[in-house]
Amino acid sequence: MNPPRNKRYSRIQHGMEVLLDWAMLGGLVSALSYHCGLHGRMGVTRYALTLPDEQRLPQPLKIAFASDFHAGRPTHPAIFDDLFARIKEEQPDVLLLGGDYVTGHARNAAVLCPGLAACRPPLGKFAVLGNHDLSTDDGLLIRMFASAGVRTLINRAVTLPAPFDSVSICGMDDPWTGAPDAKSTFAGAAATRVLLMHAPDGLLMLDGQRYDIGFAGHTHGGQIALPNGTPLVMPQGPLSRPFYYGRFPVSDNGDLVVSRGDGCGGIPVRINADPELVICTVQ
Repeated sequence: MNPPRNKRYSRIQHGMEVLLDWAMLGGLVSALSYHCGLHGRMGVTRYALTLPDEQRLPQPLKIAFASDFHAGRPTHPAIFDDLFARIKEEQPDVLLLGGDYVTGHARNAAVLCPGLAACRPPLGKFAVLGNHDLSTDDGLLIRMFASAGVRTLINRAVTLPAPFDSVSICGMDDPWTGAPDAKSTFAGAAATRVLLMHAPDGLLMLDGQRYDIGFAGHTHGGQIALPNGTPLVMPQGPLSRPFYYGRFPVSDNGDLVVSRGDGCGGIPVRINADPELVICTVQ
């Protein structure tokens, strides 16, 4: 295993993960949780973006966004089947993936690869890495995703093919465990810029760069929330609480969409924070 890029990953954290793996009884606890409905019910959340007249696209662009899979001990693989079934139903033009694909070793992502390979959006599949991915062998994860047709973007932009060649997907590295570089992320980007990042805290790293619509995960919507959706516990990061879930206007920039994600982090339970596939139509 290659050393993780996350320099904050410690032996104590590794030891805690080993203990939690043991406590989850080889996946039996997450299986019980899923079959009791405690992973939540997979849904689709829809947003629409109308661009200024000078940026108007020749036809609507349908973007699917999924994040925070956490394949491994806390998440039963059946929730991924639910997600990929929704993606197939929606038939998006492009699929974006927001990081934290695994909890634990990168090889846990193997359970995702058949479903990702079966997704065939005509404009491609693009991913960024999250803090959990950077705490393991991210090189292995990138290679596994490449075999499933997914391109991992680390501080770079990719312009979509015609008729959407005025749109670029701009993928930025994780703000705290990676090495985000906004200038490289947007270098050569087309007029309409779709920002893809793992955590809302990436907004703090933009250094004046502009985007039209942004996507992030990381927060899980709290994963356990009150009936009105107010999170009880939030992950680390100064913007995790103010941007915990939903669509937010960002001063002097485009809106940011923050997903609740799909898997479970820590414990295999979601309460009032159902997993979701985000669909955003840009026109």
